[in-house]
Amino acid sequence: MDEQQIATGMAALAAVDPDLASAFAQLGAPPPRQRPAGFETLVATLVSQQISTAAARAIMARVNALLPQLTPAALLALEPQQLRAAGLSLRKIEYARGLAQAVVTERFPIARLPALSDADAIEQITALRGFGCWSAEIYLMFSLRRADIFPADDLALLAALGRLKGLDARPTPKQARELTAHWSPWRSVGALFLWHYYHGAPA
Repeated sequence: MDEQQIATGMAALAAVDPDLASAFAQLGAPPPRQRPAGFETLVATLVSQQISTAAARAIMARVNALLPQLTPAALLALEPQQLRAAGLSLRKIEYARGLAQAVVTERFPIARLPALSDADAIEQITALRGFGCWSAEIYLMFSLRRADIFPADDLALLAALGRLKGLDARPTPKQARELTAHWSPWRSVGALFLWHYYHGAPA
């Protein structure tokens, strides 16, 4: 999502949600966050699971040093021990190689994802080992630029939404989806704002 899409989405969200409108007036719009679509971003998504951002960046830097052209065929040509030395766990190596094999054999239609509906694209991604709903939704938001995605399994989003709505406890993913249903068709912008709010609003 670019700045114009975010501006349009925030105006629409502020018109339907007074709590969000108040926070928006205080903090302003969130900055754009975009990632290229494709195999390398999906590998980076696997690498980043359950580790810090700094650790994920360091591991991806070592992977990119091994593979300046990070393609499925190039990854499959590496010995697993090389990826292990770069910092990937055995499980993540298994997932990354499975992803590469699925792309090479065309079981995973990576090039056709932009033409699929949100639900169908998420179904294709989550059919891969190692990719849950959160990973798929993040890919749709930031790489496929989908406007109406809400990654309700994200703990920071849940904490920010609970704070925004003045709740006593962090909402469950189901409750979060219900609380943000009226944000459609701009839930991706709403999620982007919640991350902005999480980092910038007073507790």
